[in-house]
Amino acid sequence: MNYSVIREIHFSYGHRLLNHPGKCARLHGHNGRVQIEISSSELNEQKMVMDFYEIKKVIGNWIDETLDHKMILGKADPLVKILKQAGEPIVVSAENPTAEVLAKWIFEEARKKGLPITKVTLWETENSAATYSA
Repeated sequence: MNYSVIREIHFSYGHRLLNHPGKCARLHGHNGRVQIEISSSELNEQKMVMDFYEIKKVIGNWIDETLDHKMILGKADPLVKILKQAGEPIVVSAENPTAEVLAKWIFEEARKKGLPITKVTLWETENSAATYSA
């Protein structure tokens, strides 16, 4: 049996999806909501899986510094060079920056930072989300 806690973090970002057949092929933005799930089979000495503040401090700071209010583009996007030259704050993703790719990226960063993460759900809109889990 496992205990789980979820910390929600909000951030804003822009992106576009190359080769998408619809509107998502254009530059656009989202007010994203990411849910970070941390799990443990035991509680710590404070009777918690992990303090919500610690989750926010560890992965929330990374999200704020790396993704918040940035344009996230895939490395193949021809706008990368143009926006960099214009001094725009962009982040280059190895792949097309879909919600699925961003959820996996956040999951991997949280794991690198030592969080016992089990799932990340990125809500791109209030009706659409992508999940990556261990």
